[in-house]
Amino acid sequence: MHLLETVQYLAYDPGITPSGGGLPGLAVLKNVVSSVNLFAIVAVVGALAVSLGVWAWGHHTGGHQAEANGKKGAVVAAGAALGLGAANGIVAFFSALGSQVH
Repeated sequence: MHLLETVQYLAYDPGITPSGGGLPGLAVLKNVVSSVNLFAIVAVVGALAVSLGVWAWGHHTGGHQAEANGKKGAVVAAGAALGLGAANGIVAFFSALGSQVH
């Protein structure tokens, strides 16, 4: 019966928490993820510029489909920029929220 109680306890609280420095290469991984995030932000700036240009061109020429696509692209690019900029905070928020679950 003692083994069963131990297994049940481990199922509820394994005692594992995130800690830095446990594996080699953590600094390299952080640099890679930061670089990917920066690359994505630069790509979103380009996508926003193109979308705004398509929106203006569609409006100027009377191309309603191009105008609508430019608007959609601008909204998507703005949402992507919001998500990329807030990614660290969103993960930190939900990680802290998840650590409170017992």
